[in-house]
Amino acid sequence: MAYEYLSKEKLEELKQELDNLMTVERRKAAQAIAEAREKGDLSENAEYDAAKEAQGLLELKISEMSKKMANARVLDTSNLDTTKITVFSKVKIKNLKNNKVFEYQLVSELESDMKLKKISVTSPIGKGLLGKKTGDIADVETPRGTLKFEILDFSFGG
Repeated sequence: MAYEYLSKEKLEELKQELDNLMTVERRKAAQAIAEAREKGDLSENAEYDAAKEAQGLLELKISEMSKKMANARVLDTSNLDTTKITVFSKVKIKNLKNNKVFEYQLVSELESDMKLKKISVTSPIGKGLLGKKTGDIADVETPRGTLKFEILDFSFGG
């Protein structure tokens, strides 16, 4: 079984979101169905159909999130090798083709968020950076070919 390793904060955030979906959002969906049902003939009631479809999508989201939570584990960061890039490392890299410098934090897939400069360890860049050290060159396979990044610096940000 493949586990999804998360920070304590992200696991707590996901637990709260799932709890909200299972309580508040389920209640809202049931209420919307009840209100639509009161409006008459269900066979021609678009509002009822829309409410039932929304409920189905909500239940699907709850199911998928529950599966993710079942496989989620808080990563014991004390066991990580901080002499090389690992999950939760903050990295500063330079694209050797255009000399642009980027800073990212490597995280699990569930925590990735490009707006926050958090990239998944399963992404092409993430895979290419894992295990590298300052001064190393990371070859990153992309659909457009191999990109080369120099590791300028990294720190452990768990």
